[in-house]
Amino acid sequence: MKNFGRVLTAMVTPFNADYSVNYSEVVNLANYLVNNGSDGLVVAGSTGEAATLTKDEKLKLFKIVLETVGDKATVIAGTGSNDTRASIELTKEAEKIGVHGAMLVGPYYNKPPQEGYYQHFKAIAESTSLPLIVYNVPGRTASNILPTTIARLAEIDNIVAIKEASGNLDQVSEIIRTTPNDFLVYSGDDGLTLPILSLGGCGVISVAAHVVGKRMQEMITAFLAGDMNKAQALHLELMPFFKVIFVTTNPIPIKKAVNILGINAGPVRLPLIPPTVSEEEQLKKVMQSIGAI
Repeated sequence: MKNFGRVLTAMVTPFNADYSVNYSEVVNLANYLVNNGSDGLVVAGSTGEAATLTKDEKLKLFKIVLETVGDKATVIAGTGSNDTRASIELTKEAEKIGVHGAMLVGPYYNKPPQEGYYQHFKAIAESTSLPLIVYNVPGRTASNILPTTIARLAEIDNIVAIKEASGNLDQVSEIIRTTPNDFLVYSGDDGLTLPILSLGGCGVISVAAHVVGKRMQEMITAFLAGDMNKAQALHLELMPFFKVIFVTTNPIPIKKAVNILGINAGPVRLPLIPPTVSEEEQLKKVMQSIGAI
C-alpha cells in the first residue's frame, strides 16, 4: 500500500486522571477522527506522546485502533526511535498486529551523520514488509535528514513516503525533485499543507485535523480540483488555529482542544504540563472564532 490517504491525523493518546492509557476513549477518539475528515491515523507519534509510552502500551494502542477503524482508514504505527534495534523489534511486532504501515522518526539525541540516517532506516526497512514513512522533524531531533539522504532512501522499495517537518520549502522542493513520482511527500506542518501541495506533495500528517479535519479535506479537495480561491480561503481561515495549537509545546494545546470538544483525552504526561490559563484562553478564543466550538 502506497496511498495512505490525504489527511492523516497524528492522534493524541487519551489518558485517565492517573495517567494510565484510557483505551475506551482511544476507541471513541479514533472513530470520531475517521468520521470527521481523517483518512488515516498515526498512532504513538510525537503528538501521541510516544516518548512516555511503554512498548506494551504502544502495541495495545496499535491493536485497538486497528480493530476500531482499520476497515475504513489506514492505521500507521509510530515505531521509530533513536535505537535502531528497538525500532526494528517494535516495527516487526506492529507488522504482526496487521497495521497498514509504520512511521519512523529520525533518530533524536544521537545526531547521526547522514550515512547513519541511511543505515538506520535501511536496516528497519530490511526487517519488515510494511510500507514505511520517514519522519523528518529537526525541531525535535536536533538534526536534519538532507534531501540527498531522502533520495537514497526512496530507492528502497518499502520506504514509500516522508513526513517533512523541517519547515523549509526549499528542502521540500528538492525532495520532490529528486525522488520518484510515486514517493509520497506529506506536510508535517499544518500551515504548510497548501504550499507543499503546490510543490507536488500529497497531503498532510496533521495535528489540527483533530478539530478541523473536514475543512482540511475540503481545502485539499479544492486544490486538487483547481479551485485555488477556495483552497486559499480555507487555508487563511484555518491559519490562526494552526498557530495557536503551537502556542506551547505540542501536544499540550491540541490535547486541551480535544477535551474542549467533549472528548475525554485527559491530561498530558510529565514532563509535559497543562496549558496555562492564558494559553487555554487563547486556544478557546481561536476555536470560537473559526466556529469549532
